[in-house]
Amino acid sequence: MMLWNTLAMALREIRRNVMRSTLTMLGVVIGVAAVIAMVTIGEGATASVTAHIASLGEKLLILSPGADRRMGPGGSADPFEVADAEMITRDIRGVRAVAPSASSSVVAVYGNQNWRTQVQGSTAAFFDVRGYAVAEGRLLSTTDERDARAVCVIGATTKKELYGAERPLGTTLRLGRTACEVVGVLASKGSSAGGMDQDDLVVMPLRTFQQRIAGNRNVSTIYISVKEERSTTLVRQQIEALMRERRGVKPEDEDNFNVRDMQEIAETVTKTTGVLTALLGAIAAVSLLVGGIGIMNIMLVSVTERTREIGTRLAIGALAREVLLQFLIESVVLATLGGLIGIGVGLLGAYLATDALELPLVIAPQIVLLAFCFSALVGVIFGYLPARKAARLNPIEALRHE
Repeated sequence: MMLWNTLAMALREIRRNVMRSTLTMLGVVIGVAAVIAMVTIGEGATASVTAHIASLGEKLLILSPGADRRMGPGGSADPFEVADAEMITRDIRGVRAVAPSASSSVVAVYGNQNWRTQVQGSTAAFFDVRGYAVAEGRLLSTTDERDARAVCVIGATTKKELYGAERPLGTTLRLGRTACEVVGVLASKGSSAGGMDQDDLVVMPLRTFQQRIAGNRNVSTIYISVKEERSTTLVRQQIEALMRERRGVKPEDEDNFNVRDMQEIAETVTKTTGVLTALLGAIAAVSLLVGGIGIMNIMLVSVTERTREIGTRLAIGALAREVLLQFLIESVVLATLGGLIGIGVGLLGAYLATDALELPLVIAPQIVLLAFCFSALVGVIFGYLPARKAARLNPIEALRHE
């Protein structure tokens, strides 16, 4: 009963000074809102990057020429051969599918429309390894590859730029000096983690690409999908050993190829963005401490203003702990109200920011709860000193206060 009476008195005092109470809560509101918004945006960024990397393919290894990981197919090292991909399929345990590939930037022409796109020569396994699905028509088959047929499958962006609303299936698409029949359209995948449009491509059989566009039998990239139960790290090590042997790399020499593990890259990116998110949250939490200091200052002013009131209460029999509890509850109520408002403002800010940045809205309930509990704790910690000062007032001296 005493607690409810003390709470009612605290709320009455807050209502009596609405403007001052609002300004007092503002620091806590900003602190809680900043923490929630920063962490939510950070979580959304992490989820977005992880999803983009995963969109390249599940448990994917990418084998490219060149010792430097940043060197792609354009490096100075010798390209691969189809036989390399066949050896990986035959000798490496844990490999689910292998797709040798070569690519070139070509101007695609249909009717009076033209568009520079990436032409990818590969096998039927390419779509499975890279996680592409068909939206219209069909994908390439092993027969298309064996017979080097002049057929192709186009991405959603290529379809939009060249065909608009027209249906492309069965039409003839010219790629440089080569013509091919469009047999399928891929479902959209969006951009990769590096910002590359994964829908801006044309895929044709590898042999057809080598004979009619590249004019050689080179393979610039080999995509390898690892079985779910196998470790990508172990498979990568086996591939590195096989490639060193096939490419005649001496024990003391560096690899003239590189194997990128997309799962490893995703984990690294997730850890990095997680650290940045925690850092942003910690910086934002500093404003909560500033808000707590604001509460303490205002409560100290309130004790001074209400000295005669406190003296009267103590003189007529109120216990010191009741006075302490009253001021402590006022401080906690201010902090928790600020925390609740801050949660609403933070979630709204996070929603608007993620929408503007085209990030997923990933709300972490534990962060919301932690921010709210921390705001209440701020009220207790920074409210204790003013409350203690009020409880220790001498009744006689307090009544004499002007």
